[in-house]
Amino acid sequence: MRVPVRISALLPRLLVYYATASLTLAIALGEFAFRPKRLPVNERSSAQATAARFGAVLEDVSVTASDGAHLQAWFAHPGTGNGDAVILLHGIGDNRQGMMGFAERFLAHGYAVLVPDSRAQGSSGGRFPTYGILEADDVSRWYGWLMARDRPTCIFGMGESMGAAILLQAVKTTPFCSVIAESPFASFRQIAYIRVGQVFHAGEWLGQYPWRPAIELAFLYGRLTRGVYLPNASPEEAVEGSQVPILLIHGLADDNIPPQQSEIIHARNPADTALWEVPKAGHCGAVSVAPEEFDRRVLGWFAAHGSA
Repeated sequence: MRVPVRISALLPRLLVYYATASLTLAIALGEFAFRPKRLPVNERSSAQATAARFGAVLEDVSVTASDGAHLQAWFAHPGTGNGDAVILLHGIGDNRQGMMGFAERFLAHGYAVLVPDSRAQGSSGGRFPTYGILEADDVSRWYGWLMARDRPTCIFGMGESMGAAILLQAVKTTPFCSVIAESPFASFRQIAYIRVGQVFHAGEWLGQYPWRPAIELAFLYGRLTRGVYLPNASPEEAVEGSQVPILLIHGLADDNIPPQQSEIIHARNPADTALWEVPKAGHCGAVSVAPEEFDRRVLGWFAAHGSA
């Protein structure tokens, strides 16, 4: 009887350790989600030179978000425009500079480009990111600004990683002609499970099962401290009710956000989405692995889903 007695004596202590570890991890995860690094915008001259090559002047523009945050962006209209415009959204921990390579591609084909800093990123205001919960309305405000300022025939959207997830949540209420989303997550809850597994160099199972209480506590912590329930950030749910044509791009070698996330999104609305999975491409790496096919698919998607 000694072994059972020892186990019964040890069990309460283990439960206390587990509860303490879960609470500690929950607070750490909550703060990590709301405090990503902020990369300053410091390459305006390079961006201006890019715009100038296409007869454009790089303008500093802004809108005010629903909560009063001042959001910042660059806008450029090429000298010879095609009448359409593209909104380009960057990933977490980045800023508008990270999307200027795509801006150059679109300027070269006559598109006006609007390149914002997401809230709490780059030079934009906002106390913390919400991964699409508030940002979807921010995108809608940028859409309205662009429509009033430039009156394009069509407004398209393209996002990378978090920017892709934000864009997909915006299509529910913003009438884009079509959008392209590379390496998005399907839901914040699912990506949270994946992230915890990555932190401990394990699979998604670690977040789904042993550390699930910690993740749920982290969501509760976010609601209590910031008034935001992050599981409400769900691109897959937003896409399900949308009729905006969506091209999903995902690298099959993406070890940051697995390609299954785009597969889940595609499955929620196969009629209005297309999925291009790119062999050997890592996170947001399609343009590096297959640049010619990337241009053909991306430019072709917008051309096929314009106003004509």
